[in-house]
Amino acid sequence: MQRAATDDEHVPAPRCTVRQARPEDEPALAAIDVATWSPDVTPAPEPDPGSGFFGDPARRDEILVADLDGTVVGYVALHQAIRLESHRHVLEITGLAVAPTHHGRGVGRLLLAAATRAARGHGARKVSLRVLAPNTAARRLYESCGFEVEGVLKEEFRLDGRYVDDLLMAFRIEDPGL
Repeated sequence: MQRAATDDEHVPAPRCTVRQARPEDEPALAAIDVATWSPDVTPAPEPDPGSGFFGDPARRDEILVADLDGTVVGYVALHQAIRLESHRHVLEITGLAVAPTHHGRGVGRLLLAAATRAARGHGARKVSLRVLAPNTAARRLYESCGFEVEGVLKEEFRLDGRYVDDLLMAFRIEDPGL
């Protein structure tokens, strides 16, 4: 679900705000997933253009959207992947996508910043994510936002006839009490 980043992504998109997803965002979010799907960015099967996005309505609570003058142009999904009290301090980004028409405008960077702020607000100390090795643009974006590689799952997926590594990355949130 990641997408290409460019050097001009250091400046957030003007008039672009980040907010909680709403039910009426579903068609736009589904369209973004269809437009950004590629075996270089996700091991998931290609989404059906007629399918919904949320599935479980509770999933809306885990989605932040980039809204540009009333149009949804991207999203980030953030949740607690391992639902144990001992792992409560870690939230995971399970999806980040920006409409191709809005690539290079800082939307991805804006969404990552919002996700880390939301994680901090939930008491998290770490935000993790997984990214496919061929998705170099997304990896550069994550690294430029302070994410570091914590591990590599060698040949984790077979996509388009080739084995692809899956990188585990994380951002550490500084403890304000230290």
